[in-house]
Order: sequence, then structure tokens, then C-alpha cells
Amino acid sequence: MAIERDQVEVLSGIRRGETLGSPISLLIRNRDWVNWQYTMSVEASPDESLTGARRAAVTRPRPGHADLSAGLKYERHDLRDILERASARETAARVAAGAIARTLLRHLGITINSHVTEIGGARIDDPTAVPFHAIAALAADDDVRCVDGTVAQAMRAAVDAAREKGDTVGGAFEVVAHQVPVGLGSHTQWDRKLDGQLAQALMSIHAIKAVGVGAGPNVGHLPGSLVHDEIVRAEGAASGTLPAITRPTNRAGGLEGGVTNGEDLRVSAWMKPISTLMTPLRSVDLVTMEEEPAAIERSDVCAVPAAAVVGEAMVALVLANAVIDKFGGDSWASLSHAARTWQATVAARLTRPTASS
Repeated sequence: MAIERDQVEVLSGIRRGETLGSPISLLIRNRDWVNWQYTMSVEASPDESLTGARRAAVTRPRPGHADLSAGLKYERHDLRDILERASARETAARVAAGAIARTLLRHLGITINSHVTEIGGARIDDPTAVPFHAIAALAADDDVRCVDGTVAQAMRAAVDAAREKGDTVGGAFEVVAHQVPVGLGSHTQWDRKLDGQLAQALMSIHAIKAVGVGAGPNVGHLPGSLVHDEIVRAEGAASGTLPAITRPTNRAGGLEGGVTNGEDLRVSAWMKPISTLMTPLRSVDLVTMEEEPAAIERSDVCAVPAAAVVGEAMVALVLANAVIDKFGGDSWASLSHAARTWQATVAARLTRPTASS
């Protein structure tokens, strides 16, 4: 929400800029809490001196939200018990934790950025063709975070039109990790495949309904000759060796067989429109069992650009785990040494002396 200006307080696990191995505790204070002290009181009988609105129980579930299904699962009669815990506000903690993972990755030369590829039907034709440097150049405060100015304007228009109607719009974003080493993940077990881990992480973000790697769903419409990335000799190799291999395309999104192949890692996610509509859809009041408009809660029109930032954090967490799994070590020094040794090994494997030498 616009009211929030999040600041993270580190409570434990870090001393003088370095982790200690103990749990890292992070605190994010919610500025909006003061407006909810009475309604969300810990005590069974709220103190009348508490600040904030006196809100009635939520009994009209919103279509598309966890309200009804989780309310039935956990046997809650006031659906506020569900909607507050199911709120996307939870993702603030993911972004904070993801920043720690990004720090580890950055020391290995891996950087992560995202861009919005679609909002309300306005879309970029081929997101995988957008180079990483163009994505990295997007301003942090860009409202739609789209690299194409014309498409960005169409996105803004779609959001404005939905707002006028009391409606919401969804869209899609792509997260790209640059300079990811070969060999993260594994093809040997279903739960070690990195694409599966990334898909689960992105699908766990609120309102995400589909995930793609590289060209994503488009691979189902094309022949293999237009899907698979050819392997060719790279140009400009050092004298005395044959060129290293490279790929002119990256439709696989940097992953083959659940293992990173050295190209940029590219994963996409599609987000449905937010469930709270200012012009609400039909619902049923669970007290009277009469048809009523769905409940209206604080919300927004479009959250795709914000979801992209959460997507970056989730990719960072998965990659950091994969890096530790691959290179191990009990300290940063040992992990980085193992990573450098591995990269040298791969480089040596992909070159060999020429016949004349």
C-alpha cells in the first residue's frame, strides 16, 4: 500500500556486516497497524481505548480469494481471520529475506532484475528477446517497469480504464538472473530439478496462476527447430585454442533438464487480477445464506509491478539455495573458492588445444 515506507530492522544473526550462522531475524513495522488495533485486538474483549475502526465480521467471501475455501477449511466464521493471513502484505518479508540471498549471489557475480511484460492485454511481443542490460536499466521508481515506452503507455491506460469501472487487471512479468554458472540443479530427481523449484517458488506468490521458463507456453505451438537453442562455437576465443561453445538464442531460459546451462536464467509468471473489486461480484452471505455483493477490502487496481519485485526475491532465494547445494563450504571463503574452481573446470572442458599446438 502507498501508506507503507518499509524499513527493515535486523535483530539477530549479523555482526559488523557479516552473518554469524545463527538465525537472521528481520523486523518490518506495519504503519497501518495503528488503524487496526481494535479490530485485530489480541484480547477476546477488545479494550475500548484501542485505536482504529470497529469493523464488523466479514461474512461475504470474495470470488477468487482464499476467503471461502480457507474459511471452511479452518472453520472460521469471521473471514477476516483468513483474509488478513492470506494478504499479499506477507511478501514484504520475502523481499527482505531475498535481499540477503541476493547479497550472496552478487558476490558470485550473479545479478537479478525483472520487467513487466503484460498488463491488461497490453504486452511485449517477445520478452525473451529483451536483453538483460535493458531490464537492468529500468528505474526503480518506474510505475509499470516496462522496457517498451509505447507498451508502457498502453499498460497505464488499461489500469486507468479498470479503475474507472471499479475493476482490476492482471498481467505478467519476467525475472532474469545474469551470469548464472553452469550446473545448478540436477536432472537425477524430480525434487532437485531447478525449474521445478523455481516454478513452485513463483507459484507461491499471491495471485500467480501460471509460470514459464524461457519461451514458456509458446513452446507448445512451435516445431522443435524453432524451440531448441543450437550449440555453436563462440567467436573471439583466445589464440591457440578452439572457441568455447555458445548459443545464438535462449528459448530454454538458461535451463535444460533441470540444470542451468550458463545462459541467462529467464522465468516468467502470470498474475490474475486482484480479487477485491470496487464494483463487487456476486457472493453469498454465510450468515443469512442470501445472495449479496462480495465484501470490499482495502485494495488496488493492479499489482503486477510489485509482484515482479517479489518474483526477484523468490528467484534469489532458490538460486542461493542451489549455489550452497552445489558449492557447499562452511564459510564464504570456502564457497567462493569452490565456485571459482568449478567455473575454471567448465571453461577448461569447453576448450582444447588446436591440432597445430
